[in-house]
Amino acid sequence: MNQPVVGFAGMSHLGLVSAAAVAGAGFETVCFDTDPELIASLRQGALPIVEPDLAELIKANGARQRFASSASELGPCDVVYVALDVTTDSEGSSDTSALKALIDSIIPAMHDEAAFVLLSQVEPGFTSALSSPPQARRYYQVETLIFGRAVERATKPERYVVGCADPSRPLHPQLQKVLSAFNCPILPMRYESAELAKISINCYLVGAVSVANMLAELCESIGADWSEIVPALKLDRRIGQFAYLAPGLGIAGGNLERDLATVRRLAAANGADASLVKAWMRISRRRRDWAAKAIQRALLDRKPGATIAVWGLAYKENTHSIKNSASLATIAQLNGVEIRVHDPVVTADLIARQNLTGFDDPLRAAQGADALMILTPWPQYRQVAPLEIAQALSGKIVVDPYAVLDPAAAAKAGLAYYTLGRGTIATT
Repeated sequence: MNQPVVGFAGMSHLGLVSAAAVAGAGFETVCFDTDPELIASLRQGALPIVEPDLAELIKANGARQRFASSASELGPCDVVYVALDVTTDSEGSSDTSALKALIDSIIPAMHDEAAFVLLSQVEPGFTSALSSPPQARRYYQVETLIFGRAVERATKPERYVVGCADPSRPLHPQLQKVLSAFNCPILPMRYESAELAKISINCYLVGAVSVANMLAELCESIGADWSEIVPALKLDRRIGQFAYLAPGLGIAGGNLERDLATVRRLAAANGADASLVKAWMRISRRRRDWAAKAIQRALLDRKPGATIAVWGLAYKENTHSIKNSASLATIAQLNGVEIRVHDPVVTADLIARQNLTGFDDPLRAAQGADALMILTPWPQYRQVAPLEIAQALSGKIVVDPYAVLDPAAAAKAGLAYYTLGRGTIATT
């Protein structure tokens, strides 16, 4: 069997990373998008997203990964992935209109033996409802994209979950060859099971995050320290060292919210009980407001017109996305204050707010401010010494929910330090 040629339609975050990983495994890869300007930029090496190691991987792929602005260039491909990011609204509802249009545009270009693989996340029932190609060549593959870790996840997958019309039959031989190159388990199942598998994984993730947030809040009230408890949980085989145990400012980014909204809709339509999901969403919204409440108590109750430095605008480190960002939600609650912001990749002009100024250096943003809030745990912020922060600030308050700074060093530097999962750390 000849080495398959693999096509990817939709050069979104998901499409770019997935195509680069397949090309990196040695396959000739054709990357198509309907936006000719995007394709022209990609040919020049200009990426529209921030993702560690992605630019280096694409450069190393060289001619194996080429970018195409015409769907006809997918014609020679033996496997064609549709990998467009599906947008969601503030309620977690998906808009699949662009995805459907993309599918309609590429089906005529595919040759009659090619495997069609839908990689975009969709609700159960979407794949089986497609009118073409025939189900024998139609698949749904669960995506594993995590912003900031996407290249690692795509090049070293834990497993492949593949939805198909008949999971008892062998996969399309060319698709099998692509997946086998990554040396991980392959789990065939019916379309609807695969579509729900992704949602199931995210629901378990939300459950873990919600438990961590709930118990971290309790720690703050009773004098316990969540960071001391986490090692005990990681050493319990029923939970494990890779469990999501770090508390945070609620659920953000869009994908988890979409899956929770999907479960609620499916439960309502089928008479199932989704009260657990509602509880998770309540915990998430409560913790999203933690930073704003902390700075209100620590500073704004006595100085309403304060100046506050904010480090981090992206919803998480190592990404440019601000979708449902806890940082932006916090900033929206800081009324009547001057805000000085820094983020390594998100520019301040994306934030529609008066009295907000962006800086290209975190310490410059902190200079003269009454307090600092570290709302995205970018790695470079860990390199800033607490003593430098204390010298830059005019006040001594630091709100650091993710414990980016070392708490003991912050206290030693004379900072009044607030973080999730423990009480206020006084200065020494």
